[in-house]
Amino acid sequence: MASPRKLPTSSSELDLDRLNIEDYLPSGSSIHEPPGQLRLRDLLDITPTLTEAAGAIVDDSFTRCFKSNSQEPWNWNVYLFPLWCFGVVVRYLILFPARVLVLTIGWIIFLSSFAIVHFMLKAHDALRRKLERLLVELICSFFVASWTGVVKYHGPRPSIRPKQVFVANHTSMIDFIILEQMTAFAVIMQKHPGWVGLLQSTILESVGCIWFNRSEAKDREIVARKLRDHVLGTDNNPLLIFPEGTCVNNHYTVMFKKGAFELGCTVCPIAIKYNKIFVDAFWNSRKQSFTMHLLQLMTSWAVVCDVWYLEPQTLKPGETPIEFAERVRDIISVRAGLKKVPWDGYLKYSRPSPKHREGK
Repeated sequence: MASPRKLPTSSSELDLDRLNIEDYLPSGSSIHEPPGQLRLRDLLDITPTLTEAAGAIVDDSFTRCFKSNSQEPWNWNVYLFPLWCFGVVVRYLILFPARVLVLTIGWIIFLSSFAIVHFMLKAHDALRRKLERLLVELICSFFVASWTGVVKYHGPRPSIRPKQVFVANHTSMIDFIILEQMTAFAVIMQKHPGWVGLLQSTILESVGCIWFNRSEAKDREIVARKLRDHVLGTDNNPLLIFPEGTCVNNHYTVMFKKGAFELGCTVCPIAIKYNKIFVDAFWNSRKQSFTMHLLQLMTSWAVVCDVWYLEPQTLKPGETPIEFAERVRDIISVRAGLKKVPWDGYLKYSRPSPKHREGK
């Protein structure tokens, strides 16, 4: 059998191959060393490049949890553009004024009633607290009505019981409003400035809400003590915690803080999923004030949402609070169709600025 003929190779092709190979080989005498004697410095030469590449991948995986997904434009031709213009007129000139009127009426009813109950019934503490709970639920219902909220609740409504805590995934501050219109929860929440902070320190104090400042290290001990005292109370409102610690865009769940899972009480998961057919309910507090976020909701067609009250969970024998938190996160993520990522949401507040990252 004749041996196969070798194709002729030009000297220019050989030179080209030699140059390409040498670009990837270590210079100097290191090319003659056996693989077992590869020097550490040769590996460290590529470490900065690998670090930058891995950092870019991590950065992209992390930041996508806090980005709003812009809707694709649908008014791109001459047939659909008039319909879009008609929708803008209806939303801004008809629906928005009507919603402002509804919310204004709600505030008038709430503030007048709350002032009477709060100051006139101080001697009847149990009755006063019950009426204040009902009024907080009422004003939250007015808020949901001002967005034309279409909220479907699944599962049994929460009740007042000692030694239980409710935990939910977090997309926006309206999560609290949507849950509060059904049950007057006492929520643990970041202290906010402006009119929101005024409401926190006055009206929401009446339902036992607990506030903290993320920048104050001493607040952690104070909040932990208040949490333990609250869950042991027999007549306290159900405690609601958003263990992610920050708003996530309702596509992902970030790590749950273990504080809610080391109280030694029953944990009741709540899954919240928004339908983005009319508006994205995600609140990016770095780019938008809560007032502008509410205006965005009030000028949309509707806010569509599903809420699931899931089966209560308890700490299993031999299970750590961190493992308990991950198990509850699994339950919420599966029910709401969210993807789990292994990031700490607090990194959102301590990461380098975009200008610095672009410079890098």
